[in-house]
Amino acid sequence: MKGKTVKSSRIVMSHVMQPEDANTAGIAHGGVVMKQIDDAAGAVAIRHARRIAVTASIDRLDFHYPVYIGNLLVVKASLNLAGRTSMEIGVRVEAEDLLTGEIKHTASAYLTFVALDDHSKPAPVPPLILEDEEEVRRNREARERKQIRLAEKKIPKECLPPLD
Repeated sequence: MKGKTVKSSRIVMSHVMQPEDANTAGIAHGGVVMKQIDDAAGAVAIRHARRIAVTASIDRLDFHYPVYIGNLLVVKASLNLAGRTSMEIGVRVEAEDLLTGEIKHTASAYLTFVALDDHSKPAPVPPLILEDEEEVRRNREARERKQIRLAEKKIPKECLPPLD
């Protein structure tokens, strides 16, 4: 399978925050921002794999500043790591005050997507071609996060409290 570059699947999406996106204080609901993050990351995963890809996990979704009604929400997403069937996508969210031009880094997240075949089973994805030091750094950090995720999956389920 032929490899693909980070820039071949990178995406920038934007959305003007409306009253229906916010609470009574005029601040965007975290869930609305989360949906924008998931949509952008999903587009990156599908672009890279050129097949359906689904969210497997979301790591470290951190909100730094509020997003207000009228702000332009800009979601930047790019592939950090391509495994055999999974991909890690890094997402940076910025909010621009359209009246002043002030831009704030409002949120960041790492999402893992899995590519699916026609039978909804995990499918191979193209390898990732890294072209510069920034991409190499992001890839190295993504591999470290993947090791942590895999180690956390090994925690025995009997250690978890019952759901009933």
